[in-house]
Amino acid sequence: MSMSHRWAVLWLLAAGLGTATAGIAAAAGTTAAGSPASQVEKYLNGLSSWSADFKQTIEDAQGHVLRTAAGKFYLERPGKFRWDYSEPSDQLILADGKQIWFYDKDLAQANVRSVDGSLASTPAALLSGTSSVSSEFDVKSLPDKAATGLRWFELLPKRSDTDFREVQIAFDKDGELAQMFLADKLNQITQVAFSHPLKNPKLAPDLFSFTPPAGVDVIGRDSK
Repeated sequence: MSMSHRWAVLWLLAAGLGTATAGIAAAAGTTAAGSPASQVEKYLNGLSSWSADFKQTIEDAQGHVLRTAAGKFYLERPGKFRWDYSEPSDQLILADGKQIWFYDKDLAQANVRSVDGSLASTPAALLSGTSSVSSEFDVKSLPDKAATGLRWFELLPKRSDTDFREVQIAFDKDGELAQMFLADKLNQITQVAFSHPLKNPKLAPDLFSFTPPAGVDVIGRDSK
């Protein structure tokens, strides 16, 4: 899995956490009141759309920075998101609910994959809305070691066939998603920090559609 693909699947996980909340609320008894899982669900409940600026870092197992990036992120439940990378180059990762597009402007290349195929054997299956946070993860609260005022939670996948061994998410004092941390089974670490968040903004539908520009090489079984 490439860095870009790994990062897209990470956010599909986060988006899945949001889409799962409606099903969670209807599933009486799945989480104990006041439990870490129920606290995560409470933070995310009521989220229909979201946007924020982001800064991303990927490190190897030795702590060496492999890539840094920045840009703008948009989310719309269920299952739609858009990463507009402006640094270090213009790239786009977009999910329209059925397909995921990876577009590199400099390479004039687009890769398209079905959502189902991309999410096989990953915790991002939560996107379907048929799974709850507590059914897919063991969730616990973590201390704010840096005294930043963030509320951290650790999510450990219960399934053994996932590529991810640990996910951590942090919310600020206003309950907004502030940071995410992902450790995969290759011990690569992905971290992202969000800023200037907008909760439930009205987003234009065409934000979540993509048509490859003329002359772009399209790769993928779902390409037309």
